[in-house]
Parts: sequence; structure tokens; C-alpha cells
Amino acid sequence: QVQLVESGGGLVQAGGSLRLSCAASGRTYAMGWFRQAPGKEREFVASIIWSASSTWNADSVKGRFTISRDNAKNTVYLQMNSLKPEDTAVYYCAASKTSNGYGSLGPYDYWGQGTQVTVSS
Repeated sequence: QVQLVESGGGLVQAGGSLRLSCAASGRTYAMGWFRQAPGKEREFVASIIWSASSTWNADSVKGRFTISRDNAKNTVYLQMNSLKPEDTAVYYCAASKTSNGYGSLGPYDYWGQGTQVTVSS
């Protein structure tokens, strides 16, 4: 069982930046970020496979968010720039065990507890 621990959330003004981190307790194939705003369904944000040769981003964050990973640390990062109030949500880290899970559809085997990101206007 792999544990995922997110960090880096907080309150920021519109136009600002935040970097989320997610540390895994073991090796994973793909890691990704999802978010859920109040009253809305969880949605895909970004994903990256272990080699970092392939990444996926939701259209809503393209050009603003960048996903990366450090395999030596079993950690994935989400650099979020030009934040908008509509980015406000709980951000969840996800990871898959094998190459069967990646991209926006996964499936993902492990999930973190989530970290709150609030963007004020």
C-alpha cells in the first residue's frame, strides 16, 4: 500500500502562484492531480508517467500549471501560476501502481487526503 501526502496548499490572490507537492511512500507508475470545488464533481488537472516523457493537462490549466516529478524522492509537483478564483478547490494527489493507469482516466490506485487551494479575487 502506497501512502500519498500532499502539501503546499493555501490562500493566494488572483494572479499569484503556488506549488503543490505530493510525496509517495513507494514507487508508482503515473502520478496526477485532481481537484474538487464545492458543489462540483472531482475533475482531472494533470498527470505524468514515471519517466516524465508524457504529461497530460486539462484544457482549463494549460499554459498556467506545470506537472513534474522527482523519482529519487517519489514526489510529484504541481506548479500553479496565474491562479484564478475558479481554481479554488481541494486538490488531490493520485498514483497508479502499473502502466494500466495514467492520464486523465487512470484508473488510479492510491489517493491522498487533499490540500485546500483558495484563490481570492
